[in-house]
Amino acid sequence: MNELVTGPDLDDETLIAHYARPPRPTLRVSFVSSADGAMEIDGLSTALSGADDKRVFGVLRMLADAVLVGAGTLRRENYRPIRLSPPRIEWRRAHGLPDVPTLVTVSHSLDLDPAMPALADAPVRPIILTSSDAHRPDLAEVADVVRFADANLLAPVRARGLDHVLCEGGPQLFGTLLAADAVDELCLTVAPLLAGAGTSRIVAGAVSTAARMRPAHVLRGGDHVMIRYVRGHPSED
Repeated sequence: MNELVTGPDLDDETLIAHYARPPRPTLRVSFVSSADGAMEIDGLSTALSGADDKRVFGVLRMLADAVLVGAGTLRRENYRPIRLSPPRIEWRRAHGLPDVPTLVTVSHSLDLDPAMPALADAPVRPIILTSSDAHRPDLAEVADVVRFADANLLAPVRARGLDHVLCEGGPQLFGTLLAADAVDELCLTVAPLLAGAGTSRIVAGAVSTAARMRPAHVLRGGDHVMIRYVRGHPSED
């Protein structure tokens, strides 16, 4: 397990080395929480973030084939179209990847506004995963609407060659993925805040079994701590 202290050394190159794309298909889940386990302050996660956490957030997106997010989080956090800085786009091109990852959102009800910027202005056509039989031609104009079975949520994504998936929440989606035993990594930033009682955790829903993880690294950025938890044996990293 490695530890870094923030400063000029906590740059993209350092983070790429620590969060490198595994040689096999991987589902990473990324969250920020308070020191006492809350996932938001006043309903939003942005109050928990910091400069180094945002850099990790950007690098994780750069390394991903797809960014997976629940529809509730997409609306609540006012998601914008996924865009990367020119250096990060160049990194992706140099590694044979499209300029930006594909946005994938999960909506059981298809209660989404096709005019929301995350969909309407996306640089790559998004994917909407749903279990609904509803017909939404307005959504089909801005995204690929794909039906899925709860037990195999990622199958339509992997079928498109999107092997490295980054899930950015929310807690209900995280719970669904845990219940399906689909989570390979948790990239967790711990903020130096105590949110107090009554706040929600990063996972929700009925999770039948616990998943054993181990820390692959711990990075310190200012007063934030970024931990990458992985499944499996150290030799498999």
